Amino acid sequence: MSKPVITIVLGDPGGVGPELVGHLLADPDTLASADVLVIADQHEFDEGLRISGASLQYATVSERPGSRPAEGVTLWNFRGSETQPFSRAEVSAANGRYALDTLEQAVLLTQKGIGDAFLFAPLNKSALHLGGLDLDDEGQMFARVLGSKTPHGELNVLDNLWTSRVTSHVALRDVSALITEERIHRSIKLLHDAVTDAGIASPRIAICGLNPHNGENGSFGREELDVIMPAVESAKRAGYPVEGPYPADTIFLKAADYDAVVTMYHDQGQIALKLLGFSRGVTVAGGLPIPICTPAHGTAFDIYGKGQANVGATRAAFGIAVKMANRRLACEAEESPSAATA
Repeated sequence: MSKPVITIVLGDPGGVGPELVGHLLADPDTLASADVLVIADQHEFDEGLRISGASLQYATVSERPGSRPAEGVTLWNFRGSETQPFSRAEVSAANGRYALDTLEQAVLLTQKGIGDAFLFAPLNKSALHLGGLDLDDEGQMFARVLGSKTPHGELNVLDNLWTSRVTSHVALRDVSALITEERIHRSIKLLHDAVTDAGIASPRIAICGLNPHNGENGSFGREELDVIMPAVESAKRAGYPVEGPYPADTIFLKAADYDAVVTMYHDQGQIALKLLGFSRGVTVAGGLPIPICTPAHGTAFDIYGKGQANVGATRAAFGIAVKMANRRLACEAEESPSAATA
């Protein structure tokens, strides 16, 4: 099987995204594992290379690619609809429009098989909304562009540990009412399928409780008894290798025994992962028909242009994208008519 093609966009041009992509592509190991199609304004791409100190040879195309790119790095010189200068180290509508345009093209090209997975550098959500995003986040935008109606959500990865969450960007006071068996099952399925796509055949999944000490048998909260434990048992009957629920203050001490953890709300997982390895965290868009990855940190406006950005999370995101792309290629090869008649 040939190398996969990873489609990359630079994220917000006022942040460290272009620099991070420069660091990533200058690493010989990157191009040893995949070919790369970058969708970006050429000046912004070259500026990222300059800031990172990277030396890189690449091919350039001026039109939307209609076939898979050649070996190595190919740049589609694309600025989208934005004509205004980009801001640096600050939020702006121009930056947001450019980011949205490049994201949309990357999704479409990956959907068509021009690329096999999609990596985007850090975004600024305020800039995206100023630039015209009318949804809560980029994940919902991806689903709309893809026409995907299936459940989807954000997954977080640190090294070999994956996490999903039953609730995400909601007020803490609203979490309890949103903890349902259906939502727990959805989180388990999203996590199981993504981890499988990343190459772990039978992932071991731990489920987190909601209340301190799992509610102490109902003494201070019954969600574990009434909702979470029944959801775990029904997931087991459905064939998912799940265990728990475990108390939130100890579940990550058991993480070495598991491949994945389902948490009940945002900070149960995010605090733990960021303390364990902030510079290596990755976000994966689970439940979508194409693999999409990004470093879990933000745009770091405060260090723009200084050449100080840590490429660790971007490199980790690229590695996961390659694994998921290879899985996609293998599945497509198995499903092709030539494979069926071989």
